[in-house]
Amino acid sequence: MSTRQRVTAWSPPGAAYLFCPADRPERFAKAAAAADVVIIDLEDGVAPERRDEARDNILGSNLDPATTIIRVNPVTSLEHERDVAMLTTSAYSTIMLAKTSSADEVAALSHFNVVALCESAEGIAALDEIAACAHVVGLMWGSEDLVASLGGYSSRHEDGSLRDVARYARARTLIAARAHQLVALDTVYLHFEDLDALFLEARDAAAMGFTGTACVHPTQVDVVRRAYSPSAEQFAWAQHVLDVAQGREGVFRVQGLMVDGPVLAQARQIMSRAHQP
Repeated sequence: MSTRQRVTAWSPPGAAYLFCPADRPERFAKAAAAADVVIIDLEDGVAPERRDEARDNILGSNLDPATTIIRVNPVTSLEHERDVAMLTTSAYSTIMLAKTSSADEVAALSHFNVVALCESAEGIAALDEIAACAHVVGLMWGSEDLVASLGGYSSRHEDGSLRDVARYARARTLIAARAHQLVALDTVYLHFEDLDALFLEARDAAAMGFTGTACVHPTQVDVVRRAYSPSAEQFAWAQHVLDVAQGREGVFRVQGLMVDGPVLAQARQIMSRAHQP
């Protein structure tokens, strides 16, 4: 009998999420140990002829359900119902629905916690309705599938920066997620050997309010953690602002900066990230 239980309030322990193919069970424990959250992938990371084997691997695994997400195939795929049927007999309660395009798609998954991966024009357009579903616990966006759905062929400029349409989707995902108090997960950085560029993009994501960034290779995990952790200078500034604010009301000045409620909130956000693992 399954011991699966829905977790209605999901609070991941850190910022680094790591994809791991479901047909590589020898990597499951290593991926789970390396990252804050492991995403076992039944979709793009697994060849179609190996998906039955991959589902068996998930059933035979014993990862912590609180820090494990299973990415299932999109609703339009013949594999989707098989993925979901398997998971109803497993201990895993949080799934990532690939290529989520509407609230109706996630409505059928109400017995799971759902991280909606929106990576098409339809999905980005429906973000607000998807985020409003009671059992959706997080949103993620996908840059490459999105651009392909638009008829394009590249989400990034030659210097590696995101094109405007990708930046728009990124911002829409963050705003929809945070408006509904959901986990907001930034897209993967596929050039996994360029760790400096990943750091800058993840630092930007953290500064805007993303909860975490998805990784495609274990070497990216520590880079993402470092990017989401405030620098020594940021920590010192936040601590100083909060110290000066003690006993004060209204607007005041710190190091040439006018400090009011929003700035204090930002300082508290920096301190909260500093105390995350």
